[in-house]
Amino acid sequence: MELTPSNTISFVRVLLPLALPREYIYKLPKELESDVVFGVRIEVPLKNKLYSAIVVELIDQIELEYKPRTVISIIDEKPVITAQQYTFWKWLAGYYCCTIGEVMNVALPSGLKLSSETKLISNSENQPDTSVLTDNEYLIYEALTIQKELSIGEIQKILNKKTVYPEIRGLMYHEFVYIKEDLVEKYKPKKDTYVQLVEYYKADRSRLSEAMDLAANSEKQTKMLIAFMQLGRAVEKVARKDLYDLSGGNKSILDALVKKKILETEELEVSRLQVVVHKGEKLLQPLSILQNASLNEIKGHWQQRDVVLLHGVTGSGKTQVYIELINETLKRGEQVLYLLPEIALTAQIVQRLVEVFGQKVQVYHSRMTNHERVELWNSVQTGQSIIIGARSSLFLPYGNLGLIIVDEEHDPSYKQQDPSPRYNARDASIYMGSLYGSKVLLGSATPSLESYLNTKLGKYGLVEMMERFGEVALPEIEIVDLKKERQAKTLESYFSKKMREEIDLSLLRGKQVLIFQNRRGYSPSLQCLLCGWIGECDQCDLSLTKHKFFGELRCHYCGYRTPLPKACPACGHDELKEVGYGTEKIEDVLKDLFPMAKVGRLDYDTARTRSSYENIIVEFQNKKIDILVGTQMITKGLDFDNIHVVGVLNADLLLYFPDFRASERAFQLLTQVAGRAGRRQERGKVIIQTSQPDHPVLVDTIEYNFYKFIAREAVEREKFRYPPFYRMIHITLKHKDPKVVHEAAMKYAEKIIVYLGSRVLGPAEPGISKLRGQYLRQIIVKLEKDHNVIRKAKKILLQTKSSIKEYKGWQGVRINLDVDPY
Repeated sequence: MELTPSNTISFVRVLLPLALPREYIYKLPKELESDVVFGVRIEVPLKNKLYSAIVVELIDQIELEYKPRTVISIIDEKPVITAQQYTFWKWLAGYYCCTIGEVMNVALPSGLKLSSETKLISNSENQPDTSVLTDNEYLIYEALTIQKELSIGEIQKILNKKTVYPEIRGLMYHEFVYIKEDLVEKYKPKKDTYVQLVEYYKADRSRLSEAMDLAANSEKQTKMLIAFMQLGRAVEKVARKDLYDLSGGNKSILDALVKKKILETEELEVSRLQVVVHKGEKLLQPLSILQNASLNEIKGHWQQRDVVLLHGVTGSGKTQVYIELINETLKRGEQVLYLLPEIALTAQIVQRLVEVFGQKVQVYHSRMTNHERVELWNSVQTGQSIIIGARSSLFLPYGNLGLIIVDEEHDPSYKQQDPSPRYNARDASIYMGSLYGSKVLLGSATPSLESYLNTKLGKYGLVEMMERFGEVALPEIEIVDLKKERQAKTLESYFSKKMREEIDLSLLRGKQVLIFQNRRGYSPSLQCLLCGWIGECDQCDLSLTKHKFFGELRCHYCGYRTPLPKACPACGHDELKEVGYGTEKIEDVLKDLFPMAKVGRLDYDTARTRSSYENIIVEFQNKKIDILVGTQMITKGLDFDNIHVVGVLNADLLLYFPDFRASERAFQLLTQVAGRAGRRQERGKVIIQTSQPDHPVLVDTIEYNFYKFIAREAVEREKFRYPPFYRMIHITLKHKDPKVVHEAAMKYAEKIIVYLGSRVLGPAEPGISKLRGQYLRQIIVKLEKDHNVIRKAKKILLQTKSSIKEYKGWQGVRINLDVDPY
């Protein structure tokens, strides 16, 4: 036991970005006591490595059952997180059944996490005989006598080889070197070179004629000096790159002007964040009568409750209402978080907000570099006004958050799947709003059953905008029966006669077309007609998808790829049949059916980067693409005035997906994709092909009858004990040995059934029973919506997870708890 009677800060409780069962306490050296505050990073040892940890509690005295290790150093002068963030992280960890270290690991940008990098130090106490060294070992030793210490990466460069550990072992064996563990700061500020006049000319710009005389003998120096004067009218310091671009000069010319003491250079820290090109803020557009009424209704609800659901049909003008609310929030000096399901799909939203709010807008997304993320983190901490981002933007260090907008609140992309925490950003944003005292607005044309039920229970306010902006009619939806088309032999290359006619008519009138097919690739599988062989993934229980452009078979889960076989690998037969069709094949078919049309494709293969996505969208916007075929990407974020026809090739793929939310997702997706048509003056047309034309979901979609759909769906969910009437937790067990995972799953279920009884279903093999080389078993727990029951159940599940790991041979079994699976 250790007890400190002192009233000074002698210990700190810290948070490490690791899946640890608890937070650790470290002893604080006296010389660091005055510098430590909540939220700063410190350097601490754990086992045989160094880590950066965040201080979450200052302790003057405490009884410990172990001797605490000592803090090595304090990294920051100011906190990197706030107390509210820490509270939010703790809530996420508790609600979603993970450790707070796992939350920290996801929340904190990599650039703010330090890593331990192995370094070699010369043994100065030893005077060794270098004759025992090999040539490579001597090279390392010689470098160490000059540089004092070297990292593994630096040694690899010196020897020009990847494997350097034999040489390192040799040096250590002869006691020439020893190992040092150093923390390496990953974030480095970006610096650019700037050019300015020396003080003599800066003090009196009339002296510049003297400078021109000094440069007169060189045409290139004169040209660079004139270029500097042009750029220097607006700013005192000119970026070197801009000077080179305007003058056509280079470093040697600039060096000559520096040598003549006309110009001087300086390294300055610059931001990596995207500079918003902005020509002055646009005036806010006047709201329609419906938009203005909805705005006032939202603010009225906020007087009683903090969360409002805005249910507005596609094209009703919800974004303009968001902009008004953002403007009012900024006038109060508060920050705004605008959440979108997928940031790569939001170019138009970003553009609209930038037009109004300019450099007050910043975007946070997964494709930013680590350095950019750190800079945006710091920018938010110092008051950046508007953040547009995907789910991870919840973790930024807001200081004065006044409004959270969750657009397309129904979208499953808001749910994090891997790694932990497996949180839903929509639900987490509501807790976050209560934490910060912020108002929350959920928006959707097809609200989730969960959110809509909460409006009926009085938890959320409900505002509805059921007319399109400008009184444009919703598109006409027509169902085509694929069974009848096949019988009449009018189906041509997956396209019905009706769809072909509507596309033809649309193209003749100079209109554009969207074709929705929710599978990418050329064909979902490849099969041998002789022996029945099907190309399957080695790591997953799935068939491989043919990608014609890449000449490969690919697994869409683990990324495995293999060249397209010219003959059957099993029997050698050279006739392989393509089974099914994806967006790549539909693109080829459309080019054959409509040879005069320009056909484009928007899916994960063509839009892997944000810029490639935006290039396709710009081409479509500029009418360089007549027909755009794509996956779910084309159902979100597209607002164009020239789309007349939207085609859905096979609605059955959506209707019969093995998930209790399949009907809801199908209704949402079909309604959303239909909403892309006819968004301005002219009514659009939607053609949905299906083998089940009388399916209730399709009938509701045609009628735009959200209320009828939601009422029927609610009855089904309550009858079979599904959310939102019951709570669900999925437990997934994984292991490379199917026998081990089966036995562990059986034991896990056996243990929790003792406490939870009939609430437990399984274990069972999921639809995909093997992923990335791991065999899977799944257990489902359905719980009443009772806080005490849910809290106790989570405790039992976590305790059982720990106990399973104690069984011999089961330490390698991975157990994931997914609370509120979506």
